[in-house]
Amino acid sequence: MQQATMKELAGKKILIIVENLPSPFDRRVWQEATALRDKGAMVSIICPKGKGYEKKFEMLDGIAIYRHPLPKEADGALGYLLEYGAALFWEFVLAVRCLFTRGFDVIQACNPPDLIFLVALPFKLIGKKLVFDHHDINPELYEAKFGKRDFLYKVMLFLERMTFRSAKISIATNESYKRIAIERGGKKPEDVFVVRSGPSLERLRIIPPVEELKRGRKYLVGYVGVIGKQEGLNYLVDAAAYIVNVKERRDIHFICVGGGTELERIKAYAAENGVGEYFTFTGRVPDRQLLEALNTADVCVNPDEYNEMNDKSTMNKIMEYMALAKPIVQFDMTEGRFSAQEASLYAKPNDSADMAEKILEILDDPSLGRQMGEFGYNRVRNKLEWKYEKENLYSAYRKLFGTG
Repeated sequence: MQQATMKELAGKKILIIVENLPSPFDRRVWQEATALRDKGAMVSIICPKGKGYEKKFEMLDGIAIYRHPLPKEADGALGYLLEYGAALFWEFVLAVRCLFTRGFDVIQACNPPDLIFLVALPFKLIGKKLVFDHHDINPELYEAKFGKRDFLYKVMLFLERMTFRSAKISIATNESYKRIAIERGGKKPEDVFVVRSGPSLERLRIIPPVEELKRGRKYLVGYVGVIGKQEGLNYLVDAAAYIVNVKERRDIHFICVGGGTELERIKAYAAENGVGEYFTFTGRVPDRQLLEALNTADVCVNPDEYNEMNDKSTMNKIMEYMALAKPIVQFDMTEGRFSAQEASLYAKPNDSADMAEKILEILDDPSLGRQMGEFGYNRVRNKLEWKYEKENLYSAYRKLFGTG
């Protein structure tokens, strides 16, 4: 079957369009692109520019990357309008350029937002296929950010439905997303393929800790990810305040790796709550610094707020923590529990004090932490690693090309 798949993708040309992160920084997109390349496909990517990824065009590991400018990261209705409008314009322009230079048979549209189908529609008229790579459930994301189900929420549902209908097949990140594709998107079950964002153990390596990151304290609690409204960093700050002020523990430092629209607000919130000195906010950093931080951490956390969006979403950070054999604390959510299982303790939803207690439970019982870390590492190594998940991606493309 493996040799057959190589023959099936040899000569096929795939264009991946992603809006929210540059390549190769977007790990899921880059893993998919290299997996398809390894099976013989010619792969191109259209994505925005970003810090460290400013070149308009670049050939990297045999993959062509077209990058376009993008307005400052959206925050508010006008910001989103400017961002999405500019992105759609450049995505179409660069897709035309790609068509007449490298060519493509398929557009793989990676949301958010659920607007990229508009770029694909003209190309569908000349026989190009559309694959929807469903990264985020945007109606729930809108509700998480703005706390309402109004007219714009209904617009989000409409755009989501149109994206599913325009796509020949859909790729889901988990079973919750697959159900949405079927029940809300009207897809046939056989046309939806679950491809989890499994970590690569080649990239996420266990290395010696860097004790200086603990800032003279005994323990380090680590977080990696975007710092936005729905990521719940305020709960982590509240948990730290509980640990410092209520439990009177001064031996724990917190490190948050990542950037986002809420970074400065969260820094200010930590200072307002008297725990600013217990936090290090690195912003977006290269892989080496990320690995140093996570390998030094004694416990890793996912403070994502419990809501419909986060309950149904698989968070990459969870499996990255597991790949580095780290015990985890997170709020109790459907997909988070599926991913981590016994590698995590589960706090009551949106209860920062309970999250703090769970953090202390692990720090005060090293054997428990080791046991949880070993379970998580073995689960990734034996089941969730990307080398297993990419086989589902190949199955999706075999179905698309009629060879499965």
